[in-house]
Amino acid sequence: MKILESLFHLKENNTDIKTEIRAGCITFLTMCYIIFVQPGVLAIAGMDSGAVMVATCLSAALATLIMGFYANYPIAQAPLMGENFFFTFTIVVGMKLSWNVALGAVFISGVIFLLLNFFRIREMLIDAVPESLKDAIAAGIGIFIAFIGLQNGGLVVSDPNTMVKLGNILESPPAQLTLLGILIIAVLMSLRIKGAIIIGLILTTIIGIFMKVVDTSVLSSGFVSAPPTLEPTWLKLDIKGALTPQAVPIIAILLFMLVFDTIGTIIGVSNQAGLLKNGKLPRANRALLSDAVGTVAGSLLGTSTVSSYIESASGVSEGGRTGLSNVMTGLLFIAAIFFSPVVKLVGGGYHIVGGASLYPVTAPVLIIVGSLMAMNIAKIKWNEPTESVPAFLTIVGMPFCYNIADGLAFGFISYPIIKLFSGRAKDVSWLIYLMAVLLILRYVLIKL
Repeated sequence: MKILESLFHLKENNTDIKTEIRAGCITFLTMCYIIFVQPGVLAIAGMDSGAVMVATCLSAALATLIMGFYANYPIAQAPLMGENFFFTFTIVVGMKLSWNVALGAVFISGVIFLLLNFFRIREMLIDAVPESLKDAIAAGIGIFIAFIGLQNGGLVVSDPNTMVKLGNILESPPAQLTLLGILIIAVLMSLRIKGAIIIGLILTTIIGIFMKVVDTSVLSSGFVSAPPTLEPTWLKLDIKGALTPQAVPIIAILLFMLVFDTIGTIIGVSNQAGLLKNGKLPRANRALLSDAVGTVAGSLLGTSTVSSYIESASGVSEGGRTGLSNVMTGLLFIAAIFFSPVVKLVGGGYHIVGGASLYPVTAPVLIIVGSLMAMNIAKIKWNEPTESVPAFLTIVGMPFCYNIADGLAFGFISYPIIKLFSGRAKDVSWLIYLMAVLLILRYVLIKL
């Protein structure tokens, strides 16, 4: 179609409508768990779970569609994991501030992020990141994604002595389904079958139904349900309360987390998709705008920080290269408000003892995508310590700290310091030095 070609430049990006739609579906299916996780997390803060679910879908759809139409990139947005726990357990539970004040802090951080966009500071940051760190970010996110997948599938479980250990696969149906899913997708990929990931997801879901791991009771009342009301959270943020001396440091931390999580994810996914040109991301300013708008809109609707999702890499691996993929993802987020039973069938999870949930249908996708992104490790100059050591710290920092921002901090702080004391200070952009200082300040603020 001529309209879609003119909007998304499909031929120029060596893709087509079918591929983009398929990629958008894959991205949605691998990140739709947030629709069910987010309400539960924010409910602990005292928020209405139904309103949070709708706010999550609407803010994700808005930001994702902006990224698709305005920046023409296949990088979807939604409320971030990590930031939602910070919102609930640090701001509300730990600091005893109301969720209204927490939403106010999210709003202000989003507005500041939006203002930074007009000064093109974020785009300059992306352009200033050295190649070794860009490759490390992509690889680190890949390993992080795989680690999340291993946990979501029950292949890796927590252990009080060793932190994590191998799950009881022989007695765990979700873990067995995860292994089957990995095997199915891997075989389909090795046979060069188009749409291997989405076919694998469908087959895994069907097998899960027979194994009684996928809960079909969610369809008992039909495929469609009326969306909950937004009234309990719509415009309930407390901006004035977020400007008190106690809350102001929270705004700074939220901003730091948003900036560096966004930069890390966009660089990682863009590198995986081959969207970087001479180490730079065209239209970076537009790409970063969606995160800021999503965060501001999300705080008004009633949800925590919205930003780019690392799960977008699953759609990229399926061939997604343009914003048309995002359009599909965004529309599915809107549809999810009305078809939540169907979404929950695939991404709703399997409840285990202790109230936790596993996601054995989508976990295999995360693990496979993680393996694909880890290939970027080969591009790093391992024989050059000033490049390889910061890159290595970035890679291991993300999964071991369970946080993209902390992995970035390892790399961006160590890189200029090692270069400086190696007599190669001029090899580093002044912006990287500034980033290192800001990241150090972030940890000082957290300590305070």
